[in-house]
Amino acid sequence: MKPLLAGRCLCGAVHYTVNDEFVYALNCHCSNCRRATGSAFKPFAGIERDKLRITQGEDSISIFGDERASHDVHCKVCGSLMFSLVRNGEYVHVTLGTLTDTPTIRPSAHIFVGSKAPWYDITDQLPQHDEFD
Repeated sequence: MKPLLAGRCLCGAVHYTVNDEFVYALNCHCSNCRRATGSAFKPFAGIERDKLRITQGEDSISIFGDERASHDVHCKVCGSLMFSLVRNGEYVHVTLGTLTDTPTIRPSAHIFVGSKAPWYDITDQLPQHDEFD
């Protein structure tokens, strides 16, 4: 079994652990991810929902979206986007910037570059996909 990674929001109100067993990692350039992060793209890693656990501050969580379907989980104190519940609630997309430990996985591609910010140039050699299936 791989080790647990720690993560937290900016203000420290919410802490979580996640197994270092991510299935995939990508850089998403869609307009929703840009708005949610305030950045040119959102680097995230996907893992089964049951492999992430909130360890502190469950009462400081704010859900944006449909609580029974796909949604984003933020800290309601500082607003940090911690992770998104996706794929019929079976997976979470952990925002890599909230991890305090280093995962073994690295993003393998850029997705939704067809709607990327026009002021941002992708300069690495990772594959680029206009959309994502």
